Amino acid sequence: MEERGGGGGAAAGGESELVSIPATPRVATPPFTPDILSTSHSRALTPSGQRSPRQMSSSLVSPAGGVKTPRTPWTPSSLISPRFLSPIGTPMKRVLINMKGYLEEVGHLTKLNPQDAWLPITESRNGNAHYSAFHNLNAGIGFQALLLPVAFAFLGWTWGILSLTIAYFWQLYTLWLLVRLHEAVPGRRYNRYVELAQAAFGERLGVWLALFPTVYLSAGTATAIILIGGETMKLFFQIVCGPVCQTNPLSTIEWYLVFTSLCIVLSQLPNLNSIAGLSLIGAVTAITYTTMAWVLSVSQPRSPTISYQPLSLPSFSASSFTVLNALGIVAFAFRGHNLALEIQATMPSTFKHPAYVPMWRGAKVAYAFIGMCLFPIAIGGFWAYGNQMPQGGILSALYAFHIQDIPRGLLATTFLLVVFNCLSSFQIYSMPVFDSFEAGYTGRTNRPCSLWVRCGFRVFYGFISFFIGIALPFLSSIAGLLGGLTLPVTFAYPCFMWVLIKKPRRYTFNWYLNWTLGILGTGFSLAFSAGGVWSMVNSGLKLKFFKPN
Repeated sequence: MEERGGGGGAAAGGESELVSIPATPRVATPPFTPDILSTSHSRALTPSGQRSPRQMSSSLVSPAGGVKTPRTPWTPSSLISPRFLSPIGTPMKRVLINMKGYLEEVGHLTKLNPQDAWLPITESRNGNAHYSAFHNLNAGIGFQALLLPVAFAFLGWTWGILSLTIAYFWQLYTLWLLVRLHEAVPGRRYNRYVELAQAAFGERLGVWLALFPTVYLSAGTATAIILIGGETMKLFFQIVCGPVCQTNPLSTIEWYLVFTSLCIVLSQLPNLNSIAGLSLIGAVTAITYTTMAWVLSVSQPRSPTISYQPLSLPSFSASSFTVLNALGIVAFAFRGHNLALEIQATMPSTFKHPAYVPMWRGAKVAYAFIGMCLFPIAIGGFWAYGNQMPQGGILSALYAFHIQDIPRGLLATTFLLVVFNCLSSFQIYSMPVFDSFEAGYTGRTNRPCSLWVRCGFRVFYGFISFFIGIALPFLSSIAGLLGGLTLPVTFAYPCFMWVLIKKPRRYTFNWYLNWTLGILGTGFSLAFSAGGVWSMVNSGLKLKFFKPN
């Protein structure tokens, strides 16, 4: 900027003449003189390091000590002039800066549902990559890993390792799809699996396709956890007490009730983020007991009658259905995708820091540990027991074959870790059900649940799961069928939802890959379900209602 005339020009012409200023002034900064007061000099500097002409003109003093006549203030000729864009703070610019910061904090102009602030999954959004790792580990590994050696007994070495490897990388890819689909549409966060299914398949069809498998993976898994947790507590008590406590032991139903009561007490934690500590305990105990199970198994001498040939059945059809049931067990080992969107919903998301970054960082760590647990327990358990593996899994084999060989302390510790893991897994798998209960209540009353209402919902759900466990005590014995029924949630639906929401260009590699995996996943689901039903009929599973073992 340049002004002509200064003080003399003002006397002669009565006004100053303005010359347009370039967007980035290249005029050198005037040298510092002692005529500029220190305080005025500090105010005259702009954030970019240049002195403001307006403040410089008002801060000059004469060499004699008198103050010069201030020049006429500079006024922009229009709102789009460079002066309006200067670094000097103006009310309008402050508004724009504040608005920019607000938009970056909210991120993509996300439409926030006020009801989400009242629900257990979304009422706390301070999650991070560590929480993601804890929750994914707790949800992704559990009692289903103990059944993998059973599947290997029917598949053999080659097909067992190959199927487990393919399933591991397949589910890792679909997990990545779900993480990226959480905010696939600007202005919307799909915080629950059913919401994403509705966005992809339609309101009604999405509910029909996703509701049953996700409800089972939440409520059904919680019921199975009560059965396994109660039975493991009974075994732990028998190992610790020995013959001393055999006079008047608790019945199986009573052990189920003890375990359910512990689950109900822990379920009073309010939201998904508040159980991060429990998820950490569940993750550590799962890693520990799966490692102890296969280490204790391979450290004991093997039976000379062990065979590693796949169990053969008299007919081809019988062998085929048995193999399909075993593949269903492998598929059931990779659960947890029904909770991926819910875990990501607990994380803040901004324009600069989207939620998928910490979510995927934690998920990668979690599934690295899951792979380090599943592969050794499947391979080590099959190596130790071969075709003699009982239907209950590797813990049943430990108890049956090495109860006299392994120190009671080690065996009891392994069973106790299973109990702790089941208590932690019950919480994370029950949280979507708690969320559904409270969503129905808040939707009708238009107010958040009180402490007593929330407590009542969780007590009710805990005892309903206990009642179903007593009525259907065979749920934990049909892992192959359940793996087939719930397989689309992990292996098929994410691929279809990616194609329908992201809409990749037709006939590209991405388009072919997702359609192929989605169709294969659906076909495998039907085949594994048929194999599970046939296995139940062939093995003579006795559906003893209200008669737990």
